Amino acid sequence: MEYEKTNSVYLSGRISQAPKFSHELYGGEKFYVFYLDVQRLSGNVDTLPITISERLMQLQKFAFDCGTKIDVYGEYRSHNQDEKNGKSKLLLSVLCKDVAAKTAEHDCNNIELTGYICKPPIYRETPFKRQICDILLAVNRPFFKKSDYIPLIAWGRNALLAKNFMVGDKISVQGRIQSRIFTKIIDEISYEKTAYEVSIQDISNYQEKIDAHISLQEKEFSL
Repeated sequence: MEYEKTNSVYLSGRISQAPKFSHELYGGEKFYVFYLDVQRLSGNVDTLPITISERLMQLQKFAFDCGTKIDVYGEYRSHNQDEKNGKSKLLLSVLCKDVAAKTAEHDCNNIELTGYICKPPIYRETPFKRQICDILLAVNRPFFKKSDYIPLIAWGRNALLAKNFMVGDKISVQGRIQSRIFTKIIDEISYEKTAYEVSIQDISNYQEKIDAHISLQEKEFSL
């Protein structure tokens, strides 16, 4: 049986933080996390977390050292981490399915997702009248009864389209993964944190509506 490809990521950039141990599966397979710097055309840099298996790293002929330039192919995954305040922290990372030495001259950041709107979109305008719309997309994993919850941000005409979406609408998006540093104040103490989201460049809406695919837990996500 063929399954619809709903989650695809291609990144090309430079390793900025070497791999560190993350977790181990029940079968004994170990996973590590490293960070990849991907430069935008504007010159700004997105620093993105990449999760990779120890087995896949061992198959490569290059070392995963800082400064190494690589191409990463994979899927964007989310994980809920429960916190003491009863909220759930949404952790995002690219799960590396394949990796190779960088071949392109320029960095690349491309993601394609197909999923279902799982929270009402949040539309707003900046003081300069620029339209923005925040979306939370549930992307199903074909071989597992599980979904990844990916925050998206739409601008301009895409934002005007997205603000009319309803929970259960099926959409496909193409864009890039971006990192954004912000300051959060907790108990009058300022903390510098990083948010990750998909900046939409192109969006397609399907007529299909579905409720059964959405299994979003009734928790408040925080960064």
